[in-house]
Amino acid sequence: MKHLNYCSLLLLTLLCNATLAQEKLWTEADRQFTLDQFNRTREEVVKETENLTPAQWAFRESADRWSIGEIVEHLALWEIIWAREISMGSRSKPQPELNKSTRPDSYYSDFIMETNPHVAQDIGFPTGYIKGSDNLKFFLSRREQNIAFLKKTDADMRAHFELTATPNPRNMHQVYIYQWGHVDRHLRQIRKVKSDANFPK
Repeated sequence: MKHLNYCSLLLLTLLCNATLAQEKLWTEADRQFTLDQFNRTREEVVKETENLTPAQWAFRESADRWSIGEIVEHLALWEIIWAREISMGSRSKPQPELNKSTRPDSYYSDFIMETNPHVAQDIGFPTGYIKGSDNLKFFLSRREQNIAFLKKTDADMRAHFELTATPNPRNMHQVYIYQWGHVDRHLRQIRKVKSDANFPK
């Protein structure tokens, strides 16, 4: 009888796990799309910066503008901030019902890609202490860590949400949209710095 009860319990557990797997909201297509965007934006940062001279890394369009070094440091700092947010959110209690009140993915991609200037939060403000290509190394090290997590995580990123009491909460997949979209925004900024008439040759 005990053996029968154990088998019944094991079968029930397997059936429950199979059901949960089928109901996962974050698909492998979602994961691959996010990985593709992470890889693309990483490679574009490398392409735009890998051959810069120290003078080019440090050039500012004006005294109140960031250098390319500061822009890339800012990106690296936000890789750390995003990683913490994803880690905390993906370990919180799943709340798939919140998807009824969240905005569509397009809202977040449109917002992060708009051309209006955004004001940087103090937590991600570049220090300027990291010089030249060390900023790229800093960014790449954090991005690689985030890609490794993205590849292996079993969390349902559309069932886990930010730990904020907002009317339209973001699920973790939408936080990922902000993460790679944020790099796209600053790639535009890097290209603008490089196109300045006074950019060192």
